[in-house]
Amino acid sequence: MAGYLRHSGGKHDSEVVGAKGELTERYPAIAESVPRARAAVAEFAKQAGMAKDRIEGLRLAVSEAVTNVVRHAYPSGSGSVAVTVGKASDELWVLISDRGRGHQSHSPNPGLGFGLGIIAHECDELVIMERSGGGTEVRMRFMLSRRPRSERSPIARRRRPDAAHD
Repeated sequence: MAGYLRHSGGKHDSEVVGAKGELTERYPAIAESVPRARAAVAEFAKQAGMAKDRIEGLRLAVSEAVTNVVRHAYPSGSGSVAVTVGKASDELWVLISDRGRGHQSHSPNPGLGFGLGIIAHECDELVIMERSGGGTEVRMRFMLSRRPRSERSPIARRRRPDAAHD
């Protein structure tokens, strides 16, 4: 693991594991997959009981994370993005992963640079990791209940693997 960022504060394959309260889908890393992934996660969140005022932030964060895969993960070819969402107690966990070149690599298509800040602002916890087999993994935690905007922090900090955990 090269390091991670943590913030506190085609064909379409689908696998649903109802007994565990989890949804896993894999999409081609193309622009058309962004709204499909966003809609699937939002529907899962709605069924899980997420407060309406939280769902729009969730949709925005998922859109940004999947868009990052589409824009940056596979610069010289095709690939896919895996989206897993699950409910645990009063939390919704969303995992977006790819097998691309990793988020710490230079991108020939850098964009505006606001995506990670938007994701960090909308979720309650964000962890971005380099995968040992290549690629990136973005883990987002959302409380299902309402959370005042004043409790959200857009600040993210880099931590090294050897740093003490919270």
